[in-house]
Amino acid sequence: MSTNGFVKPVPTEEEQAKIEEVRKLLGTLPEKLSSFCSDDAVLRYLRARNWHVKKATKMLKETLKWRVQYKPEEICWEEVAGEAETGKIYRSTCVDKLGRPVLIMRPSVENSKSVKGQIRYLVYCMENAVQNLPPGEEQMVWMIDFHGYSLANVSLRTTKETAHVLQEHYPERLAFAVLYNPPKFFEPFWKVARPFLEPKTRNKVKFVYSDDPNTKQIMDENFDMDKMESAFGGNDDSGFNINIHSERMKEDDKKRLAALEVLTLALRMSLKTSIINLRQRDQSRDRVIQCL
Repeated sequence: MSTNGFVKPVPTEEEQAKIEEVRKLLGTLPEKLSSFCSDDAVLRYLRARNWHVKKATKMLKETLKWRVQYKPEEICWEEVAGEAETGKIYRSTCVDKLGRPVLIMRPSVENSKSVKGQIRYLVYCMENAVQNLPPGEEQMVWMIDFHGYSLANVSLRTTKETAHVLQEHYPERLAFAVLYNPPKFFEPFWKVARPFLEPKTRNKVKFVYSDDPNTKQIMDENFDMDKMESAFGGNDDSGFNINIHSERMKEDDKKRLAALEVLTLALRMSLKTSIINLRQRDQSRDRVIQCL
């Protein structure tokens, strides 16, 4: 059991067998990529593809290829800080009752017209949320605040790109998403956006309205409302502060980059050891040949 009270399920024999099948199909991977192929990671891809081994393997291979090219773990705060100024996406100081990180999203305060920049910042926020997952947990929560949202904020292109990145490269990372006070005109947009989402993802979306006691209960069941932002009906009036948030992200960057340096050093040592072993093997072979 982890510190948040979450009991991590142990894979069944059948699930473990499928994990091993995926590993065989993946073949030998560089050590850096192997860190993204833990049993938990493989399980997420298997679940996302309904336990179809070949489809899960293909999906995971695509993510590994994307990680090599896009290098999401190397994105730093300074690169995306401009995208963050309005608080359109950020990791809240509040967590849910299982200790899972909460990403706050406010589409009405979008401050960029660059889809590329928006996606880059989204990936940074996802990596940061994953970095802050409690032990034994694989998922996070999204809170989408529709205050001030208008038709001018609707972008099917951004929605499509966002859905692609999240579903293809962060499968099964979403515990649930709260859509808070979406306006009436959002309903037809939701009908258009739904096909871009996997059925499992669609089922995790919860609509909450501040004037509806039945939906507000969703908030009480999942969060400590004394720590939840007042914008979502909670008692925390602190709100988003870019300076405070910036310092939090810089600290997280330091921890992540330090971990990357340790991994890089370990890879270098491993490579050096392999080279030494190969040389020793070649020298031994040469001695045997000379004796013959």
